[in-house]
Amino acid sequence: MSSQVIEQQKAVPGTLAWEVARHRTFAIISHPDAGKTTLTEKLLLYAGAVELAGAVRARSNQRHTTSDWMAMEQERGISVTATALDMEYQGYRISLLDTPGHQDFSEDTYRTLMAVDSAVMVLDAAKGIEPQTEKLFHVCRMRGIPILTFINKMDQQARDPLDLLDEIERVLGIAATPFNWPIGDGPWFKGVYDLQSNQVLSYERTARGQRRAPMKVTGLDDPTLADMLGEQPTRDLREHVDLLSAAGSTFDHDLFLRGLMTPVLFGSALNNFGLEPFIQTLTELAPPPGPRESDQGIVQPTDEAFTGFVFKIQANIDPKHRDRMAFLRVCSGRFEKDMVVEHPRLGRSIRLSRAFRLFGREREPIELASPGDVIGVVSPGLFAIGDTVAHGRRLRFPGIPRFAPENFGIVVNTDLNRYKQFHKGLRQLEEEGAAQLLHAVGDMGRRPVLAVVGDLQFDVVLARLRDEYNVAATLRRLSYTIARWVSGPDSALRDLERLSIGTMRCIDRHDHAVMLFESQWHLDFFRKQHPDVTLSETA
Repeated sequence: MSSQVIEQQKAVPGTLAWEVARHRTFAIISHPDAGKTTLTEKLLLYAGAVELAGAVRARSNQRHTTSDWMAMEQERGISVTATALDMEYQGYRISLLDTPGHQDFSEDTYRTLMAVDSAVMVLDAAKGIEPQTEKLFHVCRMRGIPILTFINKMDQQARDPLDLLDEIERVLGIAATPFNWPIGDGPWFKGVYDLQSNQVLSYERTARGQRRAPMKVTGLDDPTLADMLGEQPTRDLREHVDLLSAAGSTFDHDLFLRGLMTPVLFGSALNNFGLEPFIQTLTELAPPPGPRESDQGIVQPTDEAFTGFVFKIQANIDPKHRDRMAFLRVCSGRFEKDMVVEHPRLGRSIRLSRAFRLFGREREPIELASPGDVIGVVSPGLFAIGDTVAHGRRLRFPGIPRFAPENFGIVVNTDLNRYKQFHKGLRQLEEEGAAQLLHAVGDMGRRPVLAVVGDLQFDVVLARLRDEYNVAATLRRLSYTIARWVSGPDSALRDLERLSIGTMRCIDRHDHAVMLFESQWHLDFFRKQHPDVTLSETA
């Protein structure tokens, strides 16, 4: 039993310390198609938050996943926006932040990782470490976020488990400790051997994996084990267990909390094999809400004064409401409905009167929230990504950077009668981080330049303009591939008016100068011509 579980048991139920100790706020990271959204839905199933698990790829007789609520997500079977999901599980309060799986939406994932205390890394058992997984892992490492690993899709042909463990250590530079061991793979995947309790957990498949898989628990010395698993799988399992015992791999919880070791569990999210031990391990090992740095010192989650920060803005989650929701992570104290908080960026006090607990696109009014909770606050233009709010003082948590886009296009309104709706939609989508909006210096027509990390973001913006703002728009691609924010002495910035071919000078919505370049060669040439100008990859 981990030390934090013991601390939770010591805390007095109902107190702030008790709420903090039992809370787990985490995100799931993976490469596209590794099974992140399927695992998310199955965690909801096993926590009792849904009665039937949804299908990632929709069929006419299947329900959609809870986390993928946008029409585009349901049509394409991918997550394009982060979602908050709250649930209770065996005395724990869990806040799961489902993140976009596609690399084109990685900036939304980066912002979401600022709001969690741990992460689950999902790997495809046949593919192992993939590029997007590696990229997101390094974001977690920069923040020191503890990571649990779930090796998924053991119901398909898989690589050797020892090879997968070795790849985790070699490529990611983190110690990997198996907590269970798969029994077979593909059609012969029977279950897992729990290395912590020394028990064989065998499963039965259910129709489309919509319900919890029946599980049978037995020991390695059970004389009927060969009848249950087969002669060869039983021999292989005993050999692997002996090998792992001889290797003496032990788990160090302190190294895990420092992001230097990951517990590894095998299973199949689609068929619900190995999910119960995974959830149990997650809740017992993942840390509760921790302290956060601010411009006024360290803020502890058990501090009585409420603090929180906004990491996401989402418009039109529910067509019935057509409002804008700020996703606010509670960092300390207790949030209370109608409380007055300080808003440092605006330099004034505001009242938080409309707050909700979120479950995908569903919302429920709340009166109280505790550290680790992610709540939705209706945002009539008051909040921006990175804003801090606090009761009784004007402190600031570190801001959330915006990353340099790599794809650019001029977005054109094809219906001049929808001028106001067109610009309102672009402004709101930019404020929530769906894309960045630039304007070319000297462009008298003020044609908006849409700047995104990946191509799919263009599709999302055009689709949302159409579906949510009733605006028909097209995109004319530009040849630029690099953006840098510009700063420096006034004399150097004045020289930018004489630009070479392959560059464009723009301003962002904060009136900061941004330079666009067609290639790395053009960027390098610009640096030689303007040595006194500073170029930054983040805003």
